Amino acid sequence: MNRQAVDLLDARSQRNLPHRPTIPQPGRAVAPQTAADHPGPPAGALRVLVVENDVRAADSLVQGLLRQGYAAQSVATGTKALQAHRDADLLLLDLDLPDLDGLEVCRGIRAVCDTPVIAVTARGSELDRVLGLQAGSDDYLVKPYGFRELLARMEAVMRRVRQQPAAAQVITHGPLRIDVGTRVATLDGKPVDLTRKEFDLLHLLASQPGTVMPRRQLMAQVWDDTWSHRGRTIDTHVSSLRGKLGSSSWIITVRGVGFRLGHP
Repeated sequence: MNRQAVDLLDARSQRNLPHRPTIPQPGRAVAPQTAADHPGPPAGALRVLVVENDVRAADSLVQGLLRQGYAAQSVATGTKALQAHRDADLLLLDLDLPDLDGLEVCRGIRAVCDTPVIAVTARGSELDRVLGLQAGSDDYLVKPYGFRELLARMEAVMRRVRQQPAAAQVITHGPLRIDVGTRVATLDGKPVDLTRKEFDLLHLLASQPGTVMPRRQLMAQVWDDTWSHRGRTIDTHVSSLRGKLGSSSWIITVRGVGFRLGHP
């Protein structure tokens, strides 16, 4: 049989064989599969931020959400959650984080926006549930939980959110008016010349009037930093704000804790 006939018979036999995966040859590297090998979430997919310090648990949850069509990603610390939450439509927040307490993170997020938060945690007592809901979480789910239950709770929370009117973009506290959209603060109708960080600090304090904001939370949300010791950074900005607002009574120092918005 000549060479041409052998090649023809070989081609016919290959068509009748089942498909077999390529077996890597010894010494030859095979490129690993990446996220690019899989279709991404559809356009307009709900953006979910998973805040979980257990890397394996976070990866498993993110992969499950991606398979359900969500645009999911994860962060492992409270500081990163406070930095990234504005780019999310929904947060799944573990309360046991390595840098900040989850309740503190939840209060910080709720102080500046209405992004829905579901606490997903091992803290299962009635008191823990009450504290979580009082901190601003929209729902509370105790580990271990079923993935289908989590999806149902996510859908229920988002239904409620869609029915609510948009949050006000202007905060009024006596003669002080803070327009979040234009980033302009006025006192008795007159503009107050503030730097970017001064505005962010004043806005954060005014978002929860009467509530003492811990120094660490202020550093995380205004300066994106909880680890380094920034000396008297906060005190310097508070002093500058008091001067520009015309009274030290506008910002009250709670020694050993932090600051709260006052009223002259």
